[in-house]
Amino acid sequence: MKKIVAALLSFAFVSVNAQTADEVIQKYATNMGGLDAFNKVSTVKFSGTLVSQGKSYPLTIQIVNGKSMRTDVEVNGQTVNSVYNNGTGWKLNPFDGTTTPTEVTGTELASLKAQASFANNLMDYKKRGHQVELLGQEDVEGVKAFKIKLTSKDDGKVTTYFISTVDYILVRSDSKQKIQANEYDAESYYSNIKEVNGLKIMMNFVRKIQGQVFQEVKYDKADLNIPIDAKIFEMPKQ
Repeated sequence: MKKIVAALLSFAFVSVNAQTADEVIQKYATNMGGLDAFNKVSTVKFSGTLVSQGKSYPLTIQIVNGKSMRTDVEVNGQTVNSVYNNGTGWKLNPFDGTTTPTEVTGTELASLKAQASFANNLMDYKKRGHQVELLGQEDVEGVKAFKIKLTSKDDGKVTTYFISTVDYILVRSDSKQKIQANEYDAESYYSNIKEVNGLKIMMNFVRKIQGQVFQEVKYDKADLNIPIDAKIFEMPKQ
């Protein structure tokens, strides 16, 4: 009997580990509400706060799904903008010397492009031409998770995603982040799932740089399929 039980447990263990990256991603997407449902959303508007160095700043993100994205952060009476619009991007950040709208290119543009889609890169990796690889499992703060490496088709950037082996929820993602010309290891931790129109949305995430908390995003509201003026994505004329 002991041999039979041991064999059954061994089989169960092998079955869990035999899953492919694609199978894990499909289960993750299905659990969140389904990739098709995410792609059918026309517009998204997030409202909340960005917390950095102990201070909170109003944050708004507006998306025309798959086409455009605009982030506005209000800081000390001024607004920091990051915008993607149908293949081009621009930014305005008075605090880093960008006092007039400036075109965004390269890896920064690729990052903005990814944010212009409601479904993330992992969920929709096939359509976007990214490469994925299952790297086994890893413990993330007490949660056993599948570890999946994604290499972006657009800029070669590598992001590692950690999906819970129990409920197929995104727990963490790791990547490199550039800050003032220097590149650092960044970790993002996700929490506070809210269901909106049948879709599960992560309303909070904490980003750590070199193991230290760098910033936290807290969404108070997520509105889907609402009117958004296309003109807000156009780069202002000089």
